[in-house]
Amino acid sequence: MSLIELKKVSKVYRLGNQEIPALTDVSLTFDEGEFAVLAGPSGSGKTTALNLIGCLDRPTSGEVIVSDLSLCTASSKKLADFRLHHIGFIFQSYNLIPVLTAAENAEFTLMLQKVPKLKRRKIVCQLFADLGIDGLEDRRPADLSGGQQQRVAIARAMAANPHVILADEPTANLDSHTAEELLALMRQLNQKKGTTFIFSSHDVRVISQAQRVIRLEDGRLADDSKDRR
Repeated sequence: MSLIELKKVSKVYRLGNQEIPALTDVSLTFDEGEFAVLAGPSGSGKTTALNLIGCLDRPTSGEVIVSDLSLCTASSKKLADFRLHHIGFIFQSYNLIPVLTAAENAEFTLMLQKVPKLKRRKIVCQLFADLGIDGLEDRRPADLSGGQQQRVAIARAMAANPHVILADEPTANLDSHTAEELLALMRQLNQKKGTTFIFSSHDVRVISQAQRVIRLEDGRLADDSKDRR
């Protein structure tokens, strides 16, 4: 049984009277535990595909199913609740809340889930140790390096033990050494916990680490290379 399924998905954005196709007739499935990348240049449709999988947008036509939930028929409230409990996000700009500490940022999803404070902190402290940022719990984002901020973002994405983690250009603002370290850490978390990771990226460092590379060109599926390792 597939964890994620896209069936003949198209997405068209409208700008005034103009229609801009972002995806056209894309069909894909992802199994649990995959470490995959949606690759392609800017404008290829990879971020749009990621947003559809993440329940942040709905397709113009076709169907997107994630863990048996059809995004086309679910209410906005149902989608928001599903995102909260089943999907983690990692963004290239980190999206940390400046007034919160690193630990508070990492706990944020758990707080929304109403997990008790002591349990939240225990989960986050273990993740910080796994990610090599233990001791930084009380620092605010402005006092962290880019690599440290991205580790906090990874901890936030992992904290609620989601079925899927979606990472949109996660290495874009990082130097090569930091990017390679973080990719290795995410691969370790994927292997240790069995969490499904799907990236959108044109970074060769990300593409080289992926088990599966799905290439998009002009919103269409150009190639799907599985079992690369």
